[in-house]
Amino acid sequence: MENNYLKSLSFSTKLSRFLMHWFLLMLVWIGFTNTFNNQEVITGLVLTAIISFLSIRLFTCCDLRILTPSKVFYMLQYIIIFLIALIKSNLDVARRVLSPSLPINPGIVKFKTKLTKNFAKMVLANSITLTPGTLSIDIVDDTFYIHWIDVKTEDPEQAYKEIAEPFEKILLKIF
Repeated sequence: MENNYLKSLSFSTKLSRFLMHWFLLMLVWIGFTNTFNNQEVITGLVLTAIISFLSIRLFTCCDLRILTPSKVFYMLQYIIIFLIALIKSNLDVARRVLSPSLPINPGIVKFKTKLTKNFAKMVLANSITLTPGTLSIDIVDDTFYIHWIDVKTEDPEQAYKEIAEPFEKILLKIF
């Protein structure tokens, strides 16, 4: 069942969204297969076209017309910052696993976000969850509840700075 937003779009807008979605999925396909073999490319074209056709209604949160070069730059910057945070937190958790004598102080902290769009909040929650040592438990309006393997502070502002601020600064520029 199409939602009202998709019904209001013209055919050319729907087609451009489909083609952009198909193109992005094809890039992911090529990235995963890491080959330009004719069979792989044709299989990828067919499968990503089917996936794009079946799932295009799920992607109504983002208007591709606002995908400007500066936002692409910020997305790349976000990926770099996320990867750095991922490496740091992996090393921290590995150190804790390999040195059981290191103290841990698990607990749940909460903080407020400045993000207003649900998609942006979802990206932030997933980024927090994907970095070892933190797990997004719930989002209520603009409040995040995070399980933290080593709670350094229960002050919401400090917890925000430790966990979410590096991600959120860039997400605010993207969304």
